[in-house]
Amino acid sequence: MSELLEMAKLAKQSSVLLATLPTPIKNKALSKSAEALLEGMDKILQANQKDVEAAKIAGIKGAFIDRLTLTKERIVSMADGLKQVASFNDPVGEVTFMKTLDNGLIIGQKRVPMGVIGIIFEARPNVTADAFGLCLKSGNAVILRGGKEAITSNKMIVELFQQTLEKEGLPKECVQIVKDTNRETANEMMRLNGYLDVLIPRGGAGLIKNVVENSTVPVIQTGIGNCHVYVDESADLQKAARIVINAKTQRPGVCNACESLLVHKNIAEKFMPEIGKALQSKNVEIRGDKATMDLVKGAVAATEQDWATEYEDYIISAKVVENIDEAIAHIRKYTTGHSEAIVTENYTNAQRFLNEIDAAAVYVNASTRFTDGGQFGFGAEIGISTQKLHARGPMGLKELTTTKYIIYGDGQIRE
Repeated sequence: MSELLEMAKLAKQSSVLLATLPTPIKNKALSKSAEALLEGMDKILQANQKDVEAAKIAGIKGAFIDRLTLTKERIVSMADGLKQVASFNDPVGEVTFMKTLDNGLIIGQKRVPMGVIGIIFEARPNVTADAFGLCLKSGNAVILRGGKEAITSNKMIVELFQQTLEKEGLPKECVQIVKDTNRETANEMMRLNGYLDVLIPRGGAGLIKNVVENSTVPVIQTGIGNCHVYVDESADLQKAARIVINAKTQRPGVCNACESLLVHKNIAEKFMPEIGKALQSKNVEIRGDKATMDLVKGAVAATEQDWATEYEDYIISAKVVENIDEAIAHIRKYTTGHSEAIVTENYTNAQRFLNEIDAAAVYVNASTRFTDGGQFGFGAEIGISTQKLHARGPMGLKELTTTKYIIYGDGQIRE
């Protein structure tokens, strides 16, 4: 028996207990796990430093290193996320409706855990804490398979969680980390039917495409973010500049960062040079169409591939468009369905954009960086679902449950 299959069997056993675990016990385990993160901060930082140094030696740099790096502030934030999840209402056991049929049967629908959730993700160690907290509170066991770049950090974080679970009288197999980061372990997870109830990939386009196309376990697709900001003719240009700079540079390596800027031709002559200079002052490379290159000194020519690229780096594609119709058509063609924004003072155009853009989150006069479970008030998130079945947008506690029908009878039979 493979090590991963053994892990899956233990997770399945643990999920039976978790499904009926009282909320106060789950909340206490989450609070103690938050304390464990803070008490083990030095150990986590030491482990993370090894990962960061190894990544740099391997030639990795830029936004990827930012995603990989943990700081005291980020660990405190991870702990706060667990405490926040503990404070939220428990979705498990919620009866969403109940009615009595003409034949006397009482039929209802009840929210229940999914069972065992597998998560394949890349170099963001904070995902380990987010996934653990949300899965525990929603009554699910979780098997985590992170990338090799963060394996030392992930193992240390999971070790602290498992020690806490055992102290609280719960099976440590509620959360497990796959220590072998070879490609084959990811492929094996994709075939664990009967053990994994759902598989969630969280990372770049290549990872997600591989899981969606090859998994025999049901998949919730998350995260590819080719996000656009369209600055309309009526936009407040100071407001637009703040939004664009924030959306692109606040954390360029995340899936809700802006990757493409569209600007109405009637304001381009004034806005493009200003926003170009502001972006370049933040070390952002601008890849644009001819109109953009004419207006922004230092901009380089964009290729067709640029319009479709999630850079996750200090690069942005930029285009001057004729009107809102061209902006909407461009976004429809290249969007990954994550987060899209319009900056406008025109109510009609705002409503058109909201109605005609098909994405998990559509913004008027705000940065795309808000597409996040914590920012939406859901606490930690398991990822941003860009599909349309079951869950869409930030996936919190409710999205990690399913439902079943419960029926009370008094001897009824079907004629």
